[in-house]
Amino acid sequence: MSVRSIMRRPLFRCVPTRFLAFAATFAAASGFVACGEPAPTARLAPSGDDGSGHAAPSAATIAANTAVLSELPFEDETDFELARRGFIAAIEDPVILTESGVEVWNLDKFAFETGDSPDSVNPSLWRQAKLNSIHGLFEVTDGIYQVRGYDLANMTLIRGDTGWIIIDPMTTRETGAAALRLVAEHLDERPISALIYTHSHIDHFGGARAVFPDLATAEGVPVIAPEGFVVEAVSENVLAGTTMSRRAAYMFGFLLGRGPREHVDSGLGKASTPGTFGLVAPTQFIDATPVEMTIDGVRLVFQNTPGAEAPAEMMIYLPDWKALCGAENISHVQHNLYTLRGAKVRDALRWSNYIQEALRIFPDAEILFSSHHWPTWGNPDVVAYLKKQRDLYKYIHDQTLRLANHGKTPLEIAEEIRLPDSIAKSFGNRGYYGTLSHNSKAVYQHYFGWFDGNPANLNPLPPEEAGRRYVEFMGGADAVVEKARASYDAGDYRFVAMVLNHLVFAEPENDRARALLADTYDQLGYQAESGPWRDFYLTGALELREGAVALPFRLTGTTDIVSAMPTGLFFDALAVRMNGEKADGEEVVLNFEFTDIGETHVLWVENAVLHHEEAPAREDADVTVKLARSTWDAVLTQEKTLQGAILAGEIDVDGSRLALLGFFSLLDSFEPTFEIVRP
Repeated sequence: MSVRSIMRRPLFRCVPTRFLAFAATFAAASGFVACGEPAPTARLAPSGDDGSGHAAPSAATIAANTAVLSELPFEDETDFELARRGFIAAIEDPVILTESGVEVWNLDKFAFETGDSPDSVNPSLWRQAKLNSIHGLFEVTDGIYQVRGYDLANMTLIRGDTGWIIIDPMTTRETGAAALRLVAEHLDERPISALIYTHSHIDHFGGARAVFPDLATAEGVPVIAPEGFVVEAVSENVLAGTTMSRRAAYMFGFLLGRGPREHVDSGLGKASTPGTFGLVAPTQFIDATPVEMTIDGVRLVFQNTPGAEAPAEMMIYLPDWKALCGAENISHVQHNLYTLRGAKVRDALRWSNYIQEALRIFPDAEILFSSHHWPTWGNPDVVAYLKKQRDLYKYIHDQTLRLANHGKTPLEIAEEIRLPDSIAKSFGNRGYYGTLSHNSKAVYQHYFGWFDGNPANLNPLPPEEAGRRYVEFMGGADAVVEKARASYDAGDYRFVAMVLNHLVFAEPENDRARALLADTYDQLGYQAESGPWRDFYLTGALELREGAVALPFRLTGTTDIVSAMPTGLFFDALAVRMNGEKADGEEVVLNFEFTDIGETHVLWVENAVLHHEEAPAREDADVTVKLARSTWDAVLTQEKTLQGAILAGEIDVDGSRLALLGFFSLLDSFEPTFEIVRP
């Protein structure tokens, strides 16, 4: 039956529940609200559980981690000296709460990170974890300060003639406010002269409301960001938000406890931060290199670096201090060319070229500080560090393509590629966040896409069907488990994971297979140098034993983040929800008139596709919805209910109410806690 043929009925009886469900699920997929309770699963006990829910490290894991100690110069304590340099003060009780008392940050939970590495943690990651636990307010140089260790990211403050210039306000209002309280207590209280966002990732702008609690406090203060910042900042997780949010829970260990067999570090910092996210819209954009300006007596030179670590990013040089802010293009890790939560692949060559450009235009830099980790001092050391970071990304780029042009596939390249010792032995280039393995695959994907050229991989069977066939070929489930157990005992964990993954997808209720695969993932996690790899493996083990697990907290966004989103992007997200099979043969036209911003958007379904454009209202529309964009934003962030807005007269529906109902019935709702390690 066509949407147009549905009989008219009163809107209040039929639409609010479905429309409100749409609003809630859209908000969840956009990262504004996380919800959903998975079905319970019978818990499987790990072997050698110490109360963490994870297996004891095996002899093979202990041997592998012990071997790392002889591979790297652990006697070099330079990074610890640099990370502590300029220390002024720390928060005495490093626990940060929301106004309602919900914990968003607690360094006490990482108090176990002392002494030598335990058998269940790669010693190199343990070293990075201890460095990232160094926290407090630090003087970079007279007039430049950083707050580190209370968020995944840093806050940098520059003393101007009259106030503070803030570079990156951290992730949340709560962590940003804690940082500012520490500054006020140990430096001085000053007005804010400017707020600068280095790039479009939320850990570098989400704490803006700590700096400017309301728009009045921001009035007249420059807020500076790279060109394209607003769209990139609010849109990266919208169209693919459900999947990105689910995978981020694996990548950052949201579902894990803190301990030697659980989450120890994210590599880039201790952990990602829940809390209240906000955004104060930029007033100025940097769209070229160099762009020079003076703010509150401070000279700044901006280097625009779009398409490197973030789609919109910039570095900043402070000539009066000869200090370079590397944003997140330069960190004490090998960064991600592809991030495991899922995102567009980054351009390694472009990234490397921007670092070379910085070396060329800022050759006299004496200080290098960034949006994560600790600074580097002295021109020779700064130049040497920039060169190693430059060459890290270019080496991965060039060698991946060299091997690809020899006919190697992504898996073969990842197994064969090796960094030269001059890069690999530098702790700042280690794979604590990105890894050589998945970054080389990212370069391959950037140029060649997902297909490796082998016809066998052109149209493979999906995991459940392939798993059933593999298990049958290998002699049945019992035979697979017995052979896998022998390989596990031999420490051949990568192969065990491949084999048992087939069995789990063929027989998801096979407790022996799930338990052994979970133990296997524990061992792989314990050996991982990368924080995200460790968290992926350990979270996979957790969910094999307990089933899919919902987030232990709610992610909430303030209306100012939603209001910054271009209206058209909401409708792009609606199009992703259109169920093509249900929409086949349907036709409907809707007008959305946003009265406060003077925008009208026309939506229509044609050939099972949802189209939209900003255009005058169509006279042949089945229904016209009139509302303020601010009302729409408030419904999406659940500050208002849809039914309440309708009853209050804030939303007017003119035309076929059942056409509107029929339209929303064509949209899927996404389950935010879908299975990953089981079918």
